[in-house]
Amino acid sequence: MPEKTQCRAEDREAKLGTLEGRVALVTGASRGIGRAIAVGLAGEGAKVAVNFQSDSSGAGETAALVAEAGSRALMVQADLRDPEAVSALFAETEKVLGPVDILIANAGITRDGLALRMSPEQWDDVIATDLTAPFLCTKAALRHMMKARWGRVVFISSVAGLKGNAGQANYSAAKAGLLGLAKSLAREVGSRGITVNVVAPGFIETDMTSGLDEKVRDAALEQIPSESFGQPEDVAAAVVFLSGPDAGYINGAVLPVDGGMSM
Repeated sequence: MPEKTQCRAEDREAKLGTLEGRVALVTGASRGIGRAIAVGLAGEGAKVAVNFQSDSSGAGETAALVAEAGSRALMVQADLRDPEAVSALFAETEKVLGPVDILIANAGITRDGLALRMSPEQWDDVIATDLTAPFLCTKAALRHMMKARWGRVVFISSVAGLKGNAGQANYSAAKAGLLGLAKSLAREVGSRGITVNVVAPGFIETDMTSGLDEKVRDAALEQIPSESFGQPEDVAAAVVFLSGPDAGYINGAVLPVDGGMSM
């Protein structure tokens, strides 16, 4: 059996489908999809660093849910647009939990508006948070992963990054950029036992979507073959799978979790 094939088989057998002994960092984990991912990873045995920028209360609730799932949590505040803050985030996580084995780049913002009316600040804010920050976090995470010859990176993109969305040129561009970033990184680090993949959620019931106008929600529902909106746990399930030993031969992939919306 070739060496790398044998390593993947041993990984699956040794971990028995769990993430025991692994350290995961989830950015933007104070609510919604990020919270569901943090809890899902904890349920598989991973210790979880719960990153947040300003919502310490929400991050505390996530950390409590991680503990209820039987794992250890660490709340870590950081502005992910700042390279020094990112370095400090990884240093603190390693000091308390250990080096990061699994990075879930979930944090994101929107600054919607038609392209003709979009200000440079609206463009820059979204690109910095939704695209540059995942790059900075991945760069920091790869230092340990390359040495360990094992790692999982999952970017949370969006259906908007797959097909575009009127009024979201900045957001769609950033989320589409994650696809190219993931595929490039997968080619660069795949030989070291590291996978880099993308999950692209569709219309998921979160605080961000709950405030949308009913007409907007109805229009979105008409585009979904499954005829329902997703839940954060639907996204978390895909992320947990891609983070685990059974997904060791999935690299550079984009997995829509959208009920068929992006078809």
